[in-house]
Amino acid sequence: MMTDQWWAPYVFIAIAGWLATDLWRWLGVLAGNRLKEDSEALSWVRAVATALVMAVTAKLIVFPTGSLEASPVWLRVGAATLGFATFLAAGQRVLVGVAAPIIFLAAGLFILGFGA
Repeated sequence: MMTDQWWAPYVFIAIAGWLATDLWRWLGVLAGNRLKEDSEALSWVRAVATALVMAVTAKLIVFPTGSLEASPVWLRVGAATLGFATFLAAGQRVLVGVAAPIIFLAAGLFILGFGA
């Protein structure tokens, strides 16, 4: 028997999700409007954000999980190196810097027999 309040968990998830993310984003926007772009605080925030992204990237390269775990380390490091070089060569276009290593990694996995 289905209850009349099947929607209640979805409303709870939506509200909790909003409180956990959007509320803090708006507070960040309000606080960020008062910061100068060349301020030391904003430089520190950028440095920490960049360090966190690089730490996650390094973890994925060195200690991957899932199907990437079976790939050789040299292929993962090569894909990351190619991605960074392509990003710089393409005038720091993020899409090119993301697409190039994905294509390289997919081709390498296929050639090594990990695909199909």
